[in-house]
Amino acid sequence: MSEQMCFSFDDAAPPSAIRPSLQAPLGLSISDDELSEDKPRDECGVFGVYGHPDAAALTALGLHALQHRGQEAAGIVAFDGEHFHSERRMGLVGDHFSSEKIIDRLRGEAAIGHVRYSTTGETILRNVQPLFADLWGGGFGIAHNGNLTNAISLRSELVRAGAIFQSTSDTETILQLVARSQKARTMDRFVDALRQIEGAYALVAITNKKLIGARDPLGIRPLILGRLGDGWILCSETVALDIIGAEFVREIEPGEVVVCTQEGIQSIHPFPPQKERPCVFEYIYFARPDSVVGGRSVYNVRKNLGRELALESHVDADVVIPVPDSGVPAAIGYANQSGIPFELGIIRNHYVGRTFIEPTQHIRQLGVKLKHNANRAIVEGKRIILVDDSVVRGTTSIKIVKMMYEAGAREVHLRVASPPITHSDFYGIDTPERDQLLASNYDLEGMRAYVGVDSLAFISVDGLYRALGFDHRNNEHPQLTDHCFTGDYPTPLTDRSGEKRTRQLSMLAEIA
Repeated sequence: MSEQMCFSFDDAAPPSAIRPSLQAPLGLSISDDELSEDKPRDECGVFGVYGHPDAAALTALGLHALQHRGQEAAGIVAFDGEHFHSERRMGLVGDHFSSEKIIDRLRGEAAIGHVRYSTTGETILRNVQPLFADLWGGGFGIAHNGNLTNAISLRSELVRAGAIFQSTSDTETILQLVARSQKARTMDRFVDALRQIEGAYALVAITNKKLIGARDPLGIRPLILGRLGDGWILCSETVALDIIGAEFVREIEPGEVVVCTQEGIQSIHPFPPQKERPCVFEYIYFARPDSVVGGRSVYNVRKNLGRELALESHVDADVVIPVPDSGVPAAIGYANQSGIPFELGIIRNHYVGRTFIEPTQHIRQLGVKLKHNANRAIVEGKRIILVDDSVVRGTTSIKIVKMMYEAGAREVHLRVASPPITHSDFYGIDTPERDQLLASNYDLEGMRAYVGVDSLAFISVDGLYRALGFDHRNNEHPQLTDHCFTGDYPTPLTDRSGEKRTRQLSMLAEIA
């Protein structure tokens, strides 16, 4: 066990007595919103169909399966051979695209769709994707998962040259680059745009003849190719293929552009080969557990993370409890390795939407118990190991730990199935600035005291790679995009230079 990864104390004072005063006020329980606020926020999900008579309906189903990647908005663009049809809505897929009336308006055998959690741009309808424009040569729709690290710089240049933007999304930057390219063919214009952007992207685009998919040269964001009868599918995760009964064909390679037409699939490699750097958070948090990423079951990787945690930082306890729902596989792995029973010590009510009107603080505190509540029969009098997938600000951990003590836990030992998050992300994950990251501001003992647990441990970076099946001491194994833990950013961060970024953000504010 690494000394730097685990800390405990034997003081007589309860953990809450030495917790710093900078924590937020504590309620009796914790809501879905509070859980999500202290997590790496999901990116977006993309889905595309070519050559199937029910393209829009399949796209809606695929977006349902990808809903975990973005809950703010959803949209579909379809082409019926003559006209493009677009429907974009704020809210969940099922709130809008389960309507037969809407699907009937999205006619055609080709469609693309998007579920959104905004990492750039406001949460307003004009930023909802897919974006669509009539370009020279025909209509062009595009949806994007990821984030461009030079979008603000490119936008500034485009606006100076006369471009008119309708949104504040970095996806429109790609659309504008395609529109203003001097190349003759649509595909050449699309590739020309890709050559100018930096950062992470998985793109699906639709024209009057093609469905196009593209993945960034490092493969940071995922993109999958599938087959359904004579039709082709592009999507963010394999689980979206499962829901429509499609066959997995392969992952789109890093830097690859695929074109689906009536003639079949064409593959283009416009970039020099690079060492791939897929995002490690797909395994830790983003992908659904029933997806397969990089040939690995996400569920099995998360169980392996729990096993590694138990090997690195085990402590005597009576029960292993997951933070629902994302901490469950790692907690199972921890329990299996340690031999300590796994129990559901926090119960989540999956059937609650918005809490009722809450006129007083007392009622608000009771209301959140509709969503998550301690299982006192399991917790009371026990030494518990609480397993979570990640800790960002630590504010949620404080509330969960307090909830465990209030339910009668004798000891609470927090184990985290990712290394400490010390750096912000700029590739499509919404993380706070570094000064708001718990692990960037405290050492391990400081974090333990802040959260208020008897002991705290994170999995090591080496343990993370072992859980993925790699020996981190072997330099031959792939390095994932792990900058949130290591500070090793795999691409230039053009928009992050101080004064330049301030001027550019000011310009965006004026536009918005």
